[in-house]
Amino acid sequence: EIIVNTTMLAAWSLPCCFTILLGLLELCRAQYEHLGYPHGYPQGYPEPEQEQYSAPELPPDTPRIQLRLAGDKRKHNEGRVEVFYDGEWGTVCDDDFSIHSAQVVCRELGYLEAVSWFPSSKYGKGEGRIWFDNVQCTGKEKTLALCTSNGIGVSDCKHTEDVGVVCSDKRIPGFKFINTMANNSLNIQVEDVRIRAILSSYRKRIPVTEGYVEVKDGGKWKQICDVEWTKHNSRVICGMFGFPTERKYNARVYKMFARRRKPSYWDYSVNCTGNEAHVSSCKLGHAVAAKANSTCGGGTPVVVSCVPGRAFSPTPMTGFRKAFRQEQTLVRLRGGAIVGEGRVEVLKNGEWGTICDDNWSLLSATVVCRELGFGSAKEALSGGRLGQGMGPVHMNEIECSGFEKSITECFFNKESLGCSHEEDAAVRCNVPAMGFQERLRLSGGRNPNEGRVEVLVERNGSQAWGTVCSDGWGTIEAMVVCRQLDLGFASNAFQETWYWPGEVSADPVVMSGVRCSGTEMSLSQCLHHGPHLTCPKGGGRNAAGVSCSETAPDLVLNPQIVEQTTYMEDRPMFMLQCAYEENCLSTTSSETPASSHRRLLRFSSQIHNNGQSDFRPKAERHSWVWHDCHSHYHSMEVFTHYDLLSLNGTKVAEGHKASFCLEDTECEEGIEKRYECANFGEQGITVGCWDTYRHDIDCQWIDITDIKPGDYIFQVVINPNYEVPESDYSNNFMKCRCRYDGHRIWMYSCHNGEAMVHQALVERLFYIRHSVLLHCSTTLLELKDRFTHK
Repeated sequence: EIIVNTTMLAAWSLPCCFTILLGLLELCRAQYEHLGYPHGYPQGYPEPEQEQYSAPELPPDTPRIQLRLAGDKRKHNEGRVEVFYDGEWGTVCDDDFSIHSAQVVCRELGYLEAVSWFPSSKYGKGEGRIWFDNVQCTGKEKTLALCTSNGIGVSDCKHTEDVGVVCSDKRIPGFKFINTMANNSLNIQVEDVRIRAILSSYRKRIPVTEGYVEVKDGGKWKQICDVEWTKHNSRVICGMFGFPTERKYNARVYKMFARRRKPSYWDYSVNCTGNEAHVSSCKLGHAVAAKANSTCGGGTPVVVSCVPGRAFSPTPMTGFRKAFRQEQTLVRLRGGAIVGEGRVEVLKNGEWGTICDDNWSLLSATVVCRELGFGSAKEALSGGRLGQGMGPVHMNEIECSGFEKSITECFFNKESLGCSHEEDAAVRCNVPAMGFQERLRLSGGRNPNEGRVEVLVERNGSQAWGTVCSDGWGTIEAMVVCRQLDLGFASNAFQETWYWPGEVSADPVVMSGVRCSGTEMSLSQCLHHGPHLTCPKGGGRNAAGVSCSETAPDLVLNPQIVEQTTYMEDRPMFMLQCAYEENCLSTTSSETPASSHRRLLRFSSQIHNNGQSDFRPKAERHSWVWHDCHSHYHSMEVFTHYDLLSLNGTKVAEGHKASFCLEDTECEEGIEKRYECANFGEQGITVGCWDTYRHDIDCQWIDITDIKPGDYIFQVVINPNYEVPESDYSNNFMKCRCRYDGHRIWMYSCHNGEAMVHQALVERLFYIRHSVLLHCSTTLLELKDRFTHK
């Protein structure tokens, strides 16, 4: 009886336990839903197995249709929904359309799901018939033709009501394209595309630049017959994988290889015009008449050989070892988290300016990407999505053919009336796969965006994970880590990580003396000690750590305000006691009698936050220091540096400004102030707001009492110690020409950014060089002692 009851209990408990496990699974998913990850799971965490594609079985009376995404796209997986029926392409009306209908469209095209949809011809007005109107789907239909509608071809809409959809990047696993209507005007629809290195010399290279072009269709990788292949097709494939151009290759070697191994060919050829950003925008070519699936009519598998940009030039085995150095052009990207993305800025008449997003498209964005040594554009961004620029808007309503060498060769409207920096255009470019993410990880964090930094290195003939020494670890180094892992910007750099216990086997330090300039794509490209490590604190609980964020602030000083408000004042020493206590005067002021005066160069500064998140001081509110002299709190030890330099860059006078108050003085229309200093309020600068330091505030000056008449350079540096992460440090400094005749002073030609080298960066690079030389000297002495001892 006991045995029977136990068996019955076990039989009852199995489905019960299974139900409980399912419930726990849903709870686990729910805890990540607020983070905004697709399907409730964070990136890098395991997801449940996805359903495999099965070809739809349609009722015999179902209208046979085919779909494509067309129009003015800003990503390859979006566009106006177009339907091919009865030998003619047409559109779909937005009446009654919903996300469920968009889901059916995206699934029919082989995408995993729909992200959103847009009415009112967002992607431009289509042509021809409007095949569907008042479409209502449940989301489960196998084809749009099975959804409820007025009937195919029955519509009272105009093309101003054409609907568009945005599909996910992910494709349905095992998706197989079936062309039931012999329609050669279809776009390419496959699960995936790759370049597979065939020759041993290319298999060792990073990135892979040459090999077979293969498509994944029906879950299997297949080659493409080269009978109808053109250089335009190669250009598109290379662009997809981050390469600006293609080149010739040794075809004889590949013919020999194809004779030894029988290829498995895809059923179709490919027809690209050459200006597509993605192969999914290319047209389907003719069906290939393959003989025993091996000869493709006397041809061989398609091979492409791509030319990487200078920054990605490969070397055998070791791959890329240089820091990223963008080629000197008339175009640059700013405000992006990773290499290959950012706000587009153009140099005109010696001044950098932005591009208005009117008519900004994937085609124009691709011209920018190729010009900068990347591949085609992954996405054309609008609306200041990657931060707002400063200065003029140089270009508007750009129209490119896609084959221009520079965006400046495209047609554009020179008048930018009505354009503001809220409409700044940006791009995300395809960049080569360098494999950097596989050699770095964050361990022990509460989420995938934070944790102890662990590096994969060669040790004793095998690969092992280890930690990074935290001596000197700061924001710049953390920025490189977040960039390498494609996690955005650094929000914090940690020199202790005892609260993030990683794997014990990874506790030993494998990298020390890390110093980055900020332009590197991986931590290994930063200067660091070689095999002779130096880390007094050790790893484990004292290892370096980071937390990353998708967005960051970006502070920019308004140079016009400085130029317009500069003046000189002789101020009695007895009125400068507070400034003296806060070191806002020259060192010679200690010898100045109270009855004498100091000569001050005064000016106002207006600091804008043009980034994507609020600028907040690094120190927590409880650690702010109260200053009786000025009756305010200091939230940052040093917020700005004010310096007067000789024409050769030598400091002749300096002043610094402790951040006694960070607040929203004014904001753009529609943005509310969030920070104010009164009553121990929260300090910071909101996105779209600015903090103005008036010329009559103490320490808002440079003490020029000891300066001789002459020509000088006036320099302002914001956030000089990189205490707070920003999306772009290059615009944190401003320089003006300055003339002083002993009685009057003139400030002119004020400008932000890269016209001159940032002094703080120079000092940092000098420190890096000094540290490396010191370490090398120490190592040489150690080797000498060992040799002498032997």
